[in-house]
Amino acid sequence: MVTVRTLVLSVVVLLAVVLLLPTLRAYVNQTGELRDLRSDLVEAQGEHDELQSELDRWEDQAYVEREARDRLNFVMPGERPWRVLDPETVVDDIDPQTGQAITDGPVQGYEDGTPWYEAIWASVQVAGGQPAPSDGGTGAGAGDEAAGEEAPSTGEEPAADGSAPPSGENG
Repeated sequence: MVTVRTLVLSVVVLLAVVLLLPTLRAYVNQTGELRDLRSDLVEAQGEHDELQSELDRWEDQAYVEREARDRLNFVMPGERPWRVLDPETVVDDIDPQTGQAITDGPVQGYEDGTPWYEAIWASVQVAGGQPAPSDGGTGAGAGDEAAGEEAPSTGEEPAADGSAPPSGENG
């Protein structure tokens, strides 16, 4: 049989559990959050220290000059910049397709006083010129001649019917 004393004791224990359980759960949750926040604080302090050391490096004039050279490709007045595009692909001076020596090409160097726009215009004129005919006869014009059209020689005007020359250029 259940006595009144046991019944009262069990009600008091049950009431204590009901009242203390939410408080205990909040304590455990807040302890976990506090632990996470402390680890975030340690990470933020470490990042702050790294950024502060980087900021201190930028106070050094030699570091600023080195970064300007490396990142922005700046040069000091009087220096001549050189850039290697891809050192792995340029290993020798022989064209792998033709087996002939690679030259500097038709665009020659310009004097220091030449304006940039004149150098660009000369490059455009060279690029727009007709390439020299190859010895093999397998160029783009060979297929056009086989189709029954004659390619105009250099200096000839295009046909009077308004069609473009076989090379695809428009005059």
